[in-house]
Amino acid sequence: MNASSLSRRRFLALAAASAGAGALLRGESAPPAAMPAATPVRPPALPAELVQAFVVAAHTDLPKTQELLAAHPSLKNACWDWGGGDFETALGGAAHMGRRDIAEFLLSHGSRLDVFAAAMLGRLDVVKAACAAFPQTPAVPGPHGIPLLVHARKGGPEASAVVAFLVELAAGGPSRP
Repeated sequence: MNASSLSRRRFLALAAASAGAGALLRGESAPPAAMPAATPVRPPALPAELVQAFVVAAHTDLPKTQELLAAHPSLKNACWDWGGGDFETALGGAAHMGRRDIAEFLLSHGSRLDVFAAAMLGRLDVVKAACAAFPQTPAVPGPHGIPLLVHARKGGPEASAVVAFLVELAAGGPSRP
């Protein structure tokens, strides 16, 4: 291996290992910082067909979603690319379909909450906080270009306060965060 084929990271790791090994050979104890950090080993990417099946199932099919997640727990935050920058997670699919049962199942198994799911679930506190921190939030499209207000409306009566807040916000009313 010649010096020009070494990456900077590999060179530094080898240098640190050499320094630590030299100290150990001399009977000295090498400081922990001199030992190279272990590079995390990542599992292979999830099969695309599996991710797509999971995201599609989470739109309407709780038993299938449960089955797939039980067999492949790492799917909980997997994202499917529908093309053209339209990315969607299983939670995103459940949210714009108004599937509270599927959304709550996914969240109880570690899926990441986003503002679109929060709106559908009626989590006014989360939606208000997102809108206060990032005023453009109501105008940012969700999966498939579906607006935040539509997600809230899909939440039914449990999300009526979120709907009212977003409508008033759009009108420039006093609910401004």
